[in-house]
Amino acid sequence: MSKLTNHYYDEIIALLQKVRDTQIDTIDEAAKTIAQKVKDGGRIFAFGASHSSLPVQDIVYRAGGLMLINPLYGPGIEALTTRPTTLGSQMEQMPGYGKVLFDNSPLKEGDVLICVSVSGRNAVPVELAREARANGVFVVGLTSSKYTDAVTSRVPDGTKLKDHADILLDNQVDAGDAVLTLEGVPQKFTPASGVTSTAILHSLSAAIIENLLELGISAPVFLAANLDGGAEWNAKHMAENKDRIFYLN
Repeated sequence: MSKLTNHYYDEIIALLQKVRDTQIDTIDEAAKTIAQKVKDGGRIFAFGASHSSLPVQDIVYRAGGLMLINPLYGPGIEALTTRPTTLGSQMEQMPGYGKVLFDNSPLKEGDVLICVSVSGRNAVPVELAREARANGVFVVGLTSSKYTDAVTSRVPDGTKLKDHADILLDNQVDAGDAVLTLEGVPQKFTPASGVTSTAILHSLSAAIIENLLELGISAPVFLAANLDGGAEWNAKHMAENKDRIFYLN
């Protein structure tokens, strides 16, 4: 058996414990504010570029997930479908694109934006968060503090995601993301941010559901479509919340 197989799980478990020890209060604070925004008529949106879009995808249109979370995608950067794949990375660094995304999004004052960027340095997520916050959107940033503190900004104004977030969540990974080493391999390998970021977003969703219930709102949650009655359940609740859902058209 590979020693690194066990070691990877050790690293992931340790990081998840660190997230639990350091982020719970901040997650609860974010969830409480988001729930109040929803009660007041706000909508929830989430954004991540390239690999940072993957945790976002895992909380959107998801069995057991909150129906009210809408993805914001930008052409060329929303996933790894762009060819060549490196083009998406270059586009994420392109100044001005974040503002274009905001200007063409449904985001408005009173809404919520969850913005994911592990390094917190690239122009698109930073500018999107900046524009959103400047226009009255409540911004929750999800990044790695160690990573973002170790790198320079790629935004002309020198700012990072942490500078434009009302609340900042930390996925606790190191600069570079990877967690394993091996003699003969010159760099660390096997990333961890996908696991910790996704766990943070799911726990945030759970806390939002709990806080909505405390405000007297029964949050619409997806039932697995592969369970009997799931498709009918989902169609009913999506129709009831169609004014807050933007990923059906």
